[in-house]
Amino acid sequence: MTAMAAGTADPALFEPAAIAPETLRFNAELEATLASMPSILDVPPAAVREARAAGRSIFGPVVRLPEAEERAIPGPAGPIPLRIVRPARARGAYFHIHGGGWALGAHDQQDVLLKVVAEATGLAAVSVGYRLAPEHPYPAGPDDCEAAALWLVANVEREFGGPVLAIGGESAGAHLSAVTLLRLRERHGLTPFRAANLSYGQYDFALTPSVRRWGPRNLVLSTPIIEQFVGWFAPPQLRADPDLSPLHADLRHMPPALFTVGTLDPLLDDSLFMAARWGAAGNAAELAVYPGGVHAFNAFPLALAAEANARTLRFLATATA
Repeated sequence: MTAMAAGTADPALFEPAAIAPETLRFNAELEATLASMPSILDVPPAAVREARAAGRSIFGPVVRLPEAEERAIPGPAGPIPLRIVRPARARGAYFHIHGGGWALGAHDQQDVLLKVVAEATGLAAVSVGYRLAPEHPYPAGPDDCEAAALWLVANVEREFGGPVLAIGGESAGAHLSAVTLLRLRERHGLTPFRAANLSYGQYDFALTPSVRRWGPRNLVLSTPIIEQFVGWFAPPQLRADPDLSPLHADLRHMPPALFTVGTLDPLLDDSLFMAARWGAAGNAAELAVYPGGVHAFNAFPLALAAEANARTLRFLATATA
């Protein structure tokens, strides 16, 4: 059961009784697994990236599809890599921005996701390899995403068969998607995207109450882990700047958005608050809240994940029709 309306959620979704037995079992196993592994608080980001790329993480082996394309486009600090998965006949593009706390992950680690999106929507899925913190803190990652989005706007019809554009990402990728939409409007007078798929993002670097109150319990994220990621990426003096914290931005003239989050995600409030502000600014906003969902829950083999992913595909197909 999920709630999907403009900035609202059924209180029953937050009751412990709403969590399915399968989800409860998975969460207990995940918490035990994470407790047995070195923490991101103690391991250098480069080492975590290497382990993920080699398939030694809670997300399992990385599947790289032979049909996926690699290319590079000009960026503000050098070439920006793109990973492209095309449908049989493209009518535009889905601009995907990967998650990983602005410090982890890569554009070539979600080919299976990109293929599913491409086939379900008719949009070529284009994932951007933006620069990562702490080696490249703000504004490097947002600058790369902005540059890639501008390239896509200029080239979508020639490269991807039609004018339709959607944007989205998970976690840090959801945050960067929102920042990119705002930069295109503010800096370039562009509002070309028809849909925004924003899954469990962080939209306030001053930290929402759910982040501050969560504590050390590690279900993919914890308060100390979030503080670590924020410290790597965001200068303290700029954390209330709307370019870093889009919850504080003027959100008018944004595309229809789907905000997806689980009730056991420390970033819960970020989605609740952002969906409400998105709708209050006059935009279509759908809020999908999943009982017992941890951070990144839809990346795991769960019925809850299948439900959320199916909802995402329906949203993208409908909003870009």
